[in-house]
Amino acid sequence: MGHGYKSPSYHSLRVNLLRNAKRDVKLVFDSFRSTWTETGCTIMGDGWKDTRQRPLINFLVYCPKGISFIKSVDASDIVTSAENLCNLFAEIVEMVGSNNVVHLVTDNANNYKAAGSLLSERYLNICWSPCAAHCINLILKDIGEMNDVKAIVSLASTVTVFIYNHKFTLNWLRKTTGWKEIIRPGETRFATTIIALKSLHDHKDSFQSLVTSGDYKQFLRIEKEKDVKQIVLDERFWNNCLIMVRIMGPIIRLLHICDIDETPSLGYVYEGMFRAINGIKRLFRNKERLYKPYIDIISDRWDRMLRKNLHAAAYYLNPAFQYESATFCTHPEVINGLLDYIETKVD
Repeated sequence: MGHGYKSPSYHSLRVNLLRNAKRDVKLVFDSFRSTWTETGCTIMGDGWKDTRQRPLINFLVYCPKGISFIKSVDASDIVTSAENLCNLFAEIVEMVGSNNVVHLVTDNANNYKAAGSLLSERYLNICWSPCAAHCINLILKDIGEMNDVKAIVSLASTVTVFIYNHKFTLNWLRKTTGWKEIIRPGETRFATTIIALKSLHDHKDSFQSLVTSGDYKQFLRIEKEKDVKQIVLDERFWNNCLIMVRIMGPIIRLLHICDIDETPSLGYVYEGMFRAINGIKRLFRNKERLYKPYIDIISDRWDRMLRKNLHAAAYYLNPAFQYESATFCTHPEVINGLLDYIETKVD
């Protein structure tokens, strides 16, 4: 828009332009819908609450060509009953076409879980699972509640808050080579914490140079500065930071895959979860007493929420893994999951 531009009239906006926009959206929607019979699709139920605290569910359909919005429902009178939720899901399935739907993804609350199980019994070709990103985030949250992890995060927070609350220390560090800000946003609150731990560890030498410098010695006036110096010079603190980063790194990478729209994530969940579990075992040199607390948390969420035949089948059929003969898993669980899922499609 430049000099002399004349904006559309009120009549044009509400009649002609609106009609043209609706037509364009319908053409895009129809182009997506035409592929559902060929590729299959996933129905996603995104639950949220509006400013009046009403439970609303947005229904979207995902296929390789893109995501389409189907319907938004006020579920105030539905959400408490698994049977009513199942009937609502069935209505959306019929709108899309029951033969076109491969997968239903919803919240992982107990009522949604019960409704998803009822729907899978009604439509044998449809697999229900909770949102993978939400489940992975719950794993991160559970690990973040462990006492050892809380202790490390508390020490790291003490250092970070001190650095960012004093201009002298922050300016000193910003002049060092390769400095990057410690606090950077991640997919979730705990992911942000792990990113901060990694950033702290990456700048370990800079922090230790700071607290041992002559400038910092002149700065030592209160106990807080002494506490920070003690933390920064403690090698156990840095080792624990590195262990946390290595434990959580594979889980956060899987969360990132599940949380972006660029690549379909279904075929990566199974491999990503077992890569995280095996990585933790190797990190602790297969000493069960050390890795067990972390593995128990991951396995509990994995077994109760995401260990589905569909994920095993998607892993087996994913070309990114299938041709890596050295690492490709042919465990009976994978093969049985694949065959059981194929059986539901054939029936």
